[in-house]
Amino acid sequence: MNLSAAAGSGLTLTDRYGTMVTEPDLALSLAVAVTAGLLVGIERGWRQRDEAEGMRVAGIRTFTLIGAIGGIIGVLGLTYSVLLAAILLAGALALLLSAFLRGRTEKEKRDATTMVAALLTLCIGLLAGAGYAALAMASAAFVTLVLALRRQTQGFLAALSEQELRAIARFAVIAGGVLPFLPDANYGPYDAWNPFRLWLVVVLVTGFSIAGYVAARLVGQKRGTLTMAVIGGAYSSTAVTAAFAGRLKEGDAGPFATGIALASGVMYLRVMLLAVILAPRVALEFAEVLGPPAIVAFAVVALVWRSEREATGTATELSKKPFEIVPALTFLLLVAAASLLVRWAQVEYGEMGSAVSLFLAGSFDVDAALVAYSTLPSDSVPLETAALALAGTVAVNMAFKAAIVVANAGWTAGRKASLALCASLAVLLVILAWRAISIFG
Repeated sequence: MNLSAAAGSGLTLTDRYGTMVTEPDLALSLAVAVTAGLLVGIERGWRQRDEAEGMRVAGIRTFTLIGAIGGIIGVLGLTYSVLLAAILLAGALALLLSAFLRGRTEKEKRDATTMVAALLTLCIGLLAGAGYAALAMASAAFVTLVLALRRQTQGFLAALSEQELRAIARFAVIAGGVLPFLPDANYGPYDAWNPFRLWLVVVLVTGFSIAGYVAARLVGQKRGTLTMAVIGGAYSSTAVTAAFAGRLKEGDAGPFATGIALASGVMYLRVMLLAVILAPRVALEFAEVLGPPAIVAFAVVALVWRSEREATGTATELSKKPFEIVPALTFLLLVAAASLLVRWAQVEYGEMGSAVSLFLAGSFDVDAALVAYSTLPSDSVPLETAALALAGTVAVNMAFKAAIVVANAGWTAGRKASLALCASLAVLLVILAWRAISIFG
């Protein structure tokens, strides 16, 4: 260990990486280690507050000391000797394990959660002592939150169905077991397919579906049609439109026309958000085109709601399953085909071919066109042209939903919903026409 005098800063040490560490740095690391132990100890002490004397172990004081031990070992390992720190750590681990695992009567048996929390607190103290104070404090906060949510997590597990458990497992495999290992590079004809980006589409689609399902399970069945419109519009306004149009046809009581209009309003916001995530270079131009019709869409929602406010909202189920993998994979194939179409058109016909192919791909699915555009080189299509083509796909989608309403509910029952969709569509078409004239003359 090297010691040197540092004017005005007290003792200064050189760690094993050659970095100068001052007394205030060491004091901060130890303070964070102690605070982390105190934080976890408060939760553990509160949890054991009603246990009989002699049954409580590892409360506030014990956890605070565990955090301090970890911090001291971390500081010693950083500034003095890794071997000494390893010996002390082994001793601390042996002491903790013996305290929890030594033979006891059934009445005195300790819970595994407290033992694991103690080991985690020791590790967090080590992190702080090794100089990672911010990470240690964040870890302590997270551990305390997980421990404090015991009742909520147990209630969640009790209410979890086997089908929902399978959905969680599938999504874990899709998001964590596959995505990180896929190459982020272009392959296939015309280098049109990026495995990482294509599989990310599956993660996004299933993630939106699960989020909508969870929200519906928590509040949707209690809050009725409008809540379901917002939730459903976040991942498929077309599905909402089809479902609510059927309710209009049956003459069910409820603000279903408002729900259809609201889902499409949410759709405008969703595609603009997706543009920010997937294709940020065109997001501003895209928002300039979709912004006015989005405002009109929500204004129309208010008008339709006023005419339907006498109706009683009823609960509506759009899906009884968290998500299905087959539709997600089908969407993946659609995105892959759209990407190939766009890249082929770019190579064969240049900028105009790419714009036309974006529009054709988006006529089947707006999200697919956005993903396909995100795979293109940044200078392949001018921003104004790309925004025009992508916004055109939204217009096609709106027209398609208006047709669904009339086809499913009939003109008499579906008039309000269809006109609501056509109002924002008309504004969008005017903007598209004006921008097309300004671009192409």
